[in-house]
Amino acid sequence: MRIVELSLFAVRLPLRREVRHASATRSQSENLVVRCRLADGTEGWGEGVPREYVTGETVEGAFAQLAATRLADQLDTDCGTWDDVLGLCEHIQLHQPRENPRGCYGNALRCAVELSILDAFGRLFGEPLSAVPGHFAPARDVLASRDRVRYSAAITVEGPRSERMSALKMRLYGFCQCKVKVGSSGTDDDERLRRIRRWIGPRMDLRLDANEAWHDREAVAKIEPLLKHKISCVEQPVPHEELGSLADIRRQVPVPLMLDESLTSLQDAQEAIRLRACDLFNIRLSKCGGFLNSLRLAAVACQAGLGYQLGCHPGETGILSAAGRHWAASVRGVRYMEGSYDRHLLKELVTNEDVTFGYGGVAPALVGPGLGVTINQAVFARLVTRQEDYRLDT
Repeated sequence: MRIVELSLFAVRLPLRREVRHASATRSQSENLVVRCRLADGTEGWGEGVPREYVTGETVEGAFAQLAATRLADQLDTDCGTWDDVLGLCEHIQLHQPRENPRGCYGNALRCAVELSILDAFGRLFGEPLSAVPGHFAPARDVLASRDRVRYSAAITVEGPRSERMSALKMRLYGFCQCKVKVGSSGTDDDERLRRIRRWIGPRMDLRLDANEAWHDREAVAKIEPLLKHKISCVEQPVPHEELGSLADIRRQVPVPLMLDESLTSLQDAQEAIRLRACDLFNIRLSKCGGFLNSLRLAAVACQAGLGYQLGCHPGETGILSAAGRHWAASVRGVRYMEGSYDRHLLKELVTNEDVTFGYGGVAPALVGPGLGVTINQAVFARLVTRQEDYRLDT
């Protein structure tokens, strides 16, 4: 079976509440969605979330990048097995309009394209996306099979009243892990964490995410006062440009450090391991270039003795939430899981199926073919701001 058409959509998703952290504030999310159509009419869907401050991507840049990519040449393959499909996906090389030393420019677009292909062929084969890791040789060391996963919660930078309500809701809702955004200008993180710890309870696993807020010379002094609040991890304390300082910071800080903005590609992973810059990777499907690259990064972390979490971008739709669910259910050793906030964060759901996590952050594995979700065409059409179609069979 061959791919005959790819369609790229820009969608604008209003959020129920403003999401604020040290790197950005947003009340809506501008996402990429790709539809893949096979010769028999089978359709698959994929999604990516471009963030300029992470991978340098924008929605406009993604449209230009895909238009300049030789899609017909790269996707001119008749696929009858998963091995054929994975070979096709690995062959995709997006046009690079500029220097790309970290190998991350175009990762959100690549994620959307790859997921749409995997979804389409999963539907054709009658198998879920969670079947893919078993056919992907680089993932053999991290394979698992779970019938449910458990997500953690998150508290962004809010006022005291909102943070109190968030913390109490998470405690009552049965979460066991929570990430708190820190480092935002004008906030007293020590006082915030004192309040949050009191409201959220002593048994909650609290980790921090600074989103590159601090510089190397001040990071230890910023972290040390927060340790008394029983912190389990600190994510991306310094900007990527100061990655080389993290080995020394790790020696001075008695909690694990995680990379996020500095972990976008295999090149980033290898450099972090060489520098001994972290204890964990934050692997996000869109940021890291798709389902397959994210599997590869988990395997690299495992081989290096590092941990990893499944992360997400605020504003993901059920398409990317479903992909993350399949990934989390088929990979072992995931330290923390983020995602499936759909109903809690989006004003409208683009999928007919609600994949929002349940009580305690628990959510079942998805077992339907492909991603296991379908598109609410009426809602999706309202949210689309741009569309380009690319015929491959002409």
